[in-house]
Amino acid sequence: MAHTIINSPHAPAPIGPYSQATMINGTLYVSGQIALDAQSGELVGGTIEEETHQVMKNLKAILSEAGMEFENVLKCSIFVKDLNNFGKINETYGSYFTSNPPARETVEVSRLPKDVNVEISCIAAL
Repeated sequence: MAHTIINSPHAPAPIGPYSQATMINGTLYVSGQIALDAQSGELVGGTIEEETHQVMKNLKAILSEAGMEFENVLKCSIFVKDLNNFGKINETYGSYFTSNPPARETVEVSRLPKDVNVEISCIAAL
């Protein structure tokens, strides 16, 4: 099966041996995004809301590169370092899905890349 690698210059470059996203048969699998600024490579956010907004901006850039929008997202996985931040993350995340939000899970983990507080991946389809 042939698949297409999707990379957006408006999202941070991968920090390991993976692609920003891969597409096969109209389905896009987006790697977990953290709050890195695509241009500077620096972490963004003084608050969990700012961090979550940057993650969502990164996801949006990758979706856009694949010709998709948040409306195309079928499922998200959210990984958080502290589930006590769930309400704030949820409110910020929810502002990007105003109708028909995708399926998802939210999982507390002990550590995330670069010691960020939140990482989100998604699956989308045309």
